[in-house]
Amino acid sequence: MNTLTIKIPPALEEQLLEAAQRAHLSKSELVRRALAAYVARPADAVQPFVSALDKAGDLVGCFEGGPSDLASNPRHLDGFGQT
Repeated sequence: MNTLTIKIPPALEEQLLEAAQRAHLSKSELVRRALAAYVARPADAVQPFVSALDKAGDLVGCFEGGPSDLASNPRHLDGFGQT
C-alpha cells in the first residue's frame, strides 16, 4: 500500500478522530473509504466551482452613485476597523 501525507486543520483532525471512533475504524481506513467514495462518484455528481461573480453577477453594476474608485482608493478605508 502507498503512503499519502496531507495537512489538515486541527478542527478537521478532531472530527476525523471522532468519526473513526464512532465507526470503530482507524483514521487511515476512514479516509481511504471516504476518498474511494468521492472518486467513484460520477463526474456530473461533483459540484463545479461557482465563483462569487457567478452567484451575484446580476448585481454587478446595478447600483448608481457612490465613488467610482471604491475598490482602488485607500482613502475610502480611513478609519475602517477602528471603534
